[in-house]
Amino acid sequence: MSEAKQFDISKKAVIAAFQAVKENAGSYGVDEQTIKEFEEHLNNNLYKLWNRMASGSYFPKPVRAVEIPKKNGGTRILGIPTVEDRIAQMVAKMYFEPLVEPMFYNDSYGYRPNKSAIQAVGQARERCFKRDWVLELDIKGLFDNIKHGYLMYMVEKHTQIKWLILYIKRWLTVPFIMSDGSVAERRSGTPQGGLCRARHKPPYDEINVMTR
Repeated sequence: MSEAKQFDISKKAVIAAFQAVKENAGSYGVDEQTIKEFEEHLNNNLYKLWNRMASGSYFPKPVRAVEIPKKNGGTRILGIPTVEDRIAQMVAKMYFEPLVEPMFYNDSYGYRPNKSAIQAVGQARERCFKRDWVLELDIKGLFDNIKHGYLMYMVEKHTQIKWLILYIKRWLTVPFIMSDGSVAERRSGTPQGGLCRARHKPPYDEINVMTR
């Protein structure tokens, strides 16, 4: 890096993270700033974000809560971070994902690079000719109830990168801003909708060199 900072975060990673977030599109957060508006002062905005992340002074804004109706009744809450926070999360994803990706089975298709639901359906179609039974398991309310302490234990099992651990903790505990303006503190769970999976493969080669 050209400037001495507490954490070694690549400026190129921040730029690549913005491109991934822009490609994924998505709504605005509590500050109501759209991707287009963020892009109007792109260089300045990305530099400020990198500077705060690299110095340890980055704190995410509260998450905008949006209620989405379920098919079987009731609602589920999506948490929509600001554009800036989505970029920061994408930076973390680019560093962390290559560390944990080798741990998954080949037949695990959810939220993985170069994997899709279409591929999962194809695998199920192939196996339905070999088996006449299906085993379905689901953890009710997983995203809403997962314990932060246990989740951080698993994160620290796979990385000791200090800024990753620091910012993941901060993302887990930022409050929801509900539709009526009230603030809902979070002591467990992780927001659904926080970061859409990148539709293209992020530039891992540079990141891998930095995290080995």
